[in-house]
Amino acid sequence: MASAALACWLLSLSVPRLGIASLDGYWMSMPWLGIALAFAGMAGLPHAMNIIDGYNGLAGMVAVMVCSAIAYVALQQGDRVLAGYMVCVVGATLGFLFWNYPRGLIFAGDGGSYFWGIVIAVASISLVQKHPNVSPWFVMLLLIYPVWETIFSIYRKLVRGQSPGMADSMHFHQLVYKRLVRGVFHDNATRQMLMRNNRTSPYLWAFSGLTVAPAVLFWYSTPILMAFCALFIVTYVGAYLMIIRFKVPRWLRAPARGATKKPPG
Repeated sequence: MASAALACWLLSLSVPRLGIASLDGYWMSMPWLGIALAFAGMAGLPHAMNIIDGYNGLAGMVAVMVCSAIAYVALQQGDRVLAGYMVCVVGATLGFLFWNYPRGLIFAGDGGSYFWGIVIAVASISLVQKHPNVSPWFVMLLLIYPVWETIFSIYRKLVRGQSPGMADSMHFHQLVYKRLVRGVFHDNATRQMLMRNNRTSPYLWAFSGLTVAPAVLFWYSTPILMAFCALFIVTYVGAYLMIIRFKVPRWLRAPARGATKKPPG
């Protein structure tokens, strides 16, 4: 929160509009609302990225997709400086992923995920603030996966009477790991766990890509972006309930290997 407050002050960051004509007049008449939203975004996104940093390559690849999308739209607006910053983050993250996926030789940790979160938050707010042609909902759709994962996690914990700050193993990516990835190997338990870890991330890469692609295609159209945000939320909740109730289609499950066989000897 201190970092977010400093960023708002030193960089004069705010969200100047919502992209909704009926609300933008009121929003612009109260500039503190834009500053408050920017502050909330920068304080919250690092934690959202940290939540999805659960398996090798997951948060890193999401960061690559998001930063690439921001760089693309920034170039469309002629903002080469912001695009250059994002390309640098993409390059650094790809270097990290070389060691992180699939073998997990290094990890991002809290510091790495917080770094991705704050840099992406600042870049996203700057893009919308500097370029009126870019819909604020471009950023919302681009980041809807980690943001909604955080909001939904808070909701389900409150419903169960738990503190939102209490850790659990019921996040979407953890359910994918436990109930979709079914690889069985003849090696020791450590190797089996590592292979299941590596198989989990591609499911979530594809899931996140379903939001990044329309965000890049329709970065200027608030109604379309809002519709895709709503579609993602419905799809996420439906998929979450389906997985937690063990109603996963067979074609989504990774094929088990050697489940009925024992290693020789």
